[in-house]
Amino acid sequence: MSLLDRILGVDRRWIFLFVVLAVTVPILVPLGLPVTTTGPTRAAFEYIESLEPGDVVWLSFDYGPSSAPENDPMAEGFLRHCFVKDLRVVVCALYPLGALSLANSSVALVAREFPEKKYGTDYVNLGYKDGPEAVMRRLGANIADAFPTDVNGEPIAGMPIFEGIHTIGQFKLAFTVATGLIGEFWITLVNAQFGTPVIIGPTAVSAPKYYPFLSSGQLKGMLGGMKGAAEYEQLLARKYPKLSQFYRSTRLFTGTKGMDAQTGIHAVIILFIFLGNVAYLLGRRRERRA
Repeated sequence: MSLLDRILGVDRRWIFLFVVLAVTVPILVPLGLPVTTTGPTRAAFEYIESLEPGDVVWLSFDYGPSSAPENDPMAEGFLRHCFVKDLRVVVCALYPLGALSLANSSVALVAREFPEKKYGTDYVNLGYKDGPEAVMRRLGANIADAFPTDVNGEPIAGMPIFEGIHTIGQFKLAFTVATGLIGEFWITLVNAQFGTPVIIGPTAVSAPKYYPFLSSGQLKGMLGGMKGAAEYEQLLARKYPKLSQFYRSTRLFTGTKGMDAQTGIHAVIILFIFLGNVAYLLGRRRERRA
């Protein structure tokens, strides 16, 4: 059998198997491939680093399960960064399709890693509220008007984390992990009208539209897609030994593992494109001889 016949006769199930292995192996056994950090990610990291212990920041879950592999590592990395720096974090969810479940899961996950952090003092989860534009306008007037209670139904008025804090304009940062339009609302409403600095973590397909906001200074930084999440994890690991150990040893899905898997699947695609072109050239050569 000729090389051409061998290539053309490959059972497609072998291709499926290569794809499965390329995705699963790097997640189960991380390859640790190098990730080069980009300017928007470094800008986001450095801005968060410039904040002082005790500063209050806002984290908004503005995405659903369909983009969780890209967005979850950003949100969880930001929570770890805040906790290791002793920043206080207020969490909410504004995306209607599953964001509350993702917020509850990520907050509970990272809180277990930092058992010394106290709910209501160091962090709070306000839950989901419909109508993001209206919610943001209310946050600019009085947070308790938009979120009178937390996700558990407890009034926020008596919580230590809100002592002296009444509006979103008093926050040092709003970090929106977003898909769709909600990320833009944080820029055009919360930043433009109330002056709160904003960092965004969009999906990769949405990232290009936010570069003008970076250039104009309306964004302090951006984590673009899974690569942005992986870059952020690399910066966290270099700065904080505790997080370096975590990202080396964790069995959880991370942006770095996702980039390893993405690299693997790209390699498989390139391999089969190469083989397809070889088969095409050999086929033309056979035709000429015939």
